[in-house]
Amino acid sequence: MTTTALLSCAGRPVGRYTYLPAPGGRPYLHPVTTLGGTPVTEEHPADHLHHLGTSVAVPDVAGHNFWGGRTFVRDQGPTALDNHGVQRHLGWKLRDPDGFVEELSWEADDTELLREHRTVAAAELSDTAWALDFSFSLTNRGSSDLSIGSPATNGRPGAGYGGFFWRAPKEPAAPAVFSGLGDGDEAVHGRVADWVAMSGDGWTLVFAGATAETRQDPWFVRTTEYPGVGSSLAAAHRLPVPAGATVVRRVVTVIADGRLDRAAAAAYVRRAVTA
Repeated sequence: MTTTALLSCAGRPVGRYTYLPAPGGRPYLHPVTTLGGTPVTEEHPADHLHHLGTSVAVPDVAGHNFWGGRTFVRDQGPTALDNHGVQRHLGWKLRDPDGFVEELSWEADDTELLREHRTVAAAELSDTAWALDFSFSLTNRGSSDLSIGSPATNGRPGAGYGGFFWRAPKEPAAPAVFSGLGDGDEAVHGRVADWVAMSGDGWTLVFAGATAETRQDPWFVRTTEYPGVGSSLAAAHRLPVPAGATVVRRVVTVIADGRLDRAAAAAYVRRAVTA
């Protein structure tokens, strides 16, 4: 049975999407590569086995873990709980070499908590850069209100991760990170910025919020413990999703060969978001 789909850009393979993961998992993109073939994602790394390339991962949906690993419990810390949900692939609305539209069900305890509509598209920006346009809408189709949280909302300061998340490759040297506002972790982590860039050995990723709501979400950034960037749905406060309501987010990521400076990163973002 086929469990993966290939993603192409300008006639070249740039990603593999695993849409029927092992039980308890979630769909994800890995490997994702530059146009030159350099891998820019990591899957099941030794430091965090539940990190899966590029995905939508949320640690707390009404108390259920859609991130993987342990759950942060207030006044107790990271705890192994039997509370894991699964993002189940329901089918394709569209499937082309350069993108797809997918329906998913977020389920826990045999109950659907959220229904997701996911759109992924690849677009060439230059001979050395392409853009991954990733949008998702989460609808509460039940009769009860629910909310989305994070370790930060459950008592762990600075750990507001959850939402679109990209695990980059771990290299001997930590990657550089910067935004239009400054350089380094302290200048980007937990802050709101139109875009954030991470640059490693021969590659650069530039993440941009492509809607007004997405740009209001702070960025979660790690470089030393592991290289990862996410757009936080619940950085400081739980995000309510009332019955019948929908949460929509869109992140466009520029994947470039080489190291981009601030001006080049900003120029690519302007082109990618308006493409």
